[in-house]
Amino acid sequence: MQPEAQGASPTQTRRPWRWALLWGAILGVLFFSSYGAANHFTARRSDVGVYVFGWEHVIPFLPWTILPYWSIDFLYGIALFTARSKEELFRLVRRLFAAQVICITGFLLWPLHFSFTRPVTQGWSGALFDALTGFDLPYNQAPSLHICLLVVLWRFYADVLGRYATRWLLHGWFALIAMSVLTTYQHHFIDLLTGFWAGALCLLLVPESGAQWRWQAHSFNDVRVRCATFYLLGAVVCAGAAYALFPQASVWLVLWLASALAAVACIYLFGQGSHFGKQGASLPWRSWMVFGPYLLGARLNVWFWTRHLPCGVEVLDGVFLGRQPDAKSMSSHNIITVLDLCAELPLRVRPPVQRNLPMLDLVPPSGIMLESAAEAIEQARQQGAVWVCCALGFSRSAASVAAWLIRYRGYSVENAVLQIRRVRPQVVLKPETLRTLATLVSS
Repeated sequence: MQPEAQGASPTQTRRPWRWALLWGAILGVLFFSSYGAANHFTARRSDVGVYVFGWEHVIPFLPWTILPYWSIDFLYGIALFTARSKEELFRLVRRLFAAQVICITGFLLWPLHFSFTRPVTQGWSGALFDALTGFDLPYNQAPSLHICLLVVLWRFYADVLGRYATRWLLHGWFALIAMSVLTTYQHHFIDLLTGFWAGALCLLLVPESGAQWRWQAHSFNDVRVRCATFYLLGAVVCAGAAYALFPQASVWLVLWLASALAAVACIYLFGQGSHFGKQGASLPWRSWMVFGPYLLGARLNVWFWTRHLPCGVEVLDGVFLGRQPDAKSMSSHNIITVLDLCAELPLRVRPPVQRNLPMLDLVPPSGIMLESAAEAIEQARQQGAVWVCCALGFSRSAASVAAWLIRYRGYSVENAVLQIRRVRPQVVLKPETLRTLATLVSS
């Protein structure tokens, strides 16, 4: 925690105790009522299955790991009172609420039960197991709510502790909690894996940045609708294929693809490019966990369309246009700054200076976006050569360089497009983009 700034009022650093108490009560009622109801409902169903890998039979039963297993409840309770601000508290609450909704929905849609017989235990560990058995029936399995909450709380406590050495103790203990769901015979491996997926989804649904999920009436156009519909139909087809494949092992890969496509559809309908979670040049593990199949497909798409093209070309005055650069291109052209407009793919190199302006693929950028991109290009030019890139180097990056030519080099829209197509004929600038560029000339 940072020391209080000189002259700051006490209310600026006061922890939101009352809000924490209120939300603790609300989340407690939600947790016990929904979890218990799902457990008892599934216990009366006749379609409850089992999904276990053969190698899981060699997992040892370790009675002492019931202690780290139970500790998640303690960490859950005190997390609300550890929040340093109302904003941090509300972000945690939204993530915990999302975890409950996602996992309970999974329990009801895909009912599973744990199939191993737990050995009899004595002593203090036996008492903890008895307390657990009195509340927890073996039906709420995938995705593991225990692991989903673990991911949310793990991220929260890591942020609270900052970069102190105690973070390593935190990582060790949370890793022990993750292991304990298997060694206490509470979950099968697939529950753990899907629990990490659900936790990653919670972090993306409630990001740290200012990006919000909302209905964007000002930019909700036919392109966004078509893209969202395309990805949503793909998700439905994959979900149907998964239903037909069950109980084969490949069903989980198909379900992963279905969920990734559904998540991308939601971004096109309600989100922004920043919702892919890109941080600097890389995508965090949570983005790969949720969008993994889509990201692999996007990378293959880049290779297919640009495999015979140069990585990038110089448009004018040290401004390069292309796909995301490789190390050879960076070195041969002495690139100082990379302006990355690609929201969905990580950079394969780390340039000396990098600026991210995430734009959604195929969606015509707004005038504000193009003005920001043009300004960023001009600022970068003061330091040296700049590389403007998107996934293919055909659309988002071309529109941004055209905006720079118009605003800072006095080009007309027609001449800017001709200049770009002279060096990169493959660029695609839609009529909507051309109309937006025309507004930059008159502004």
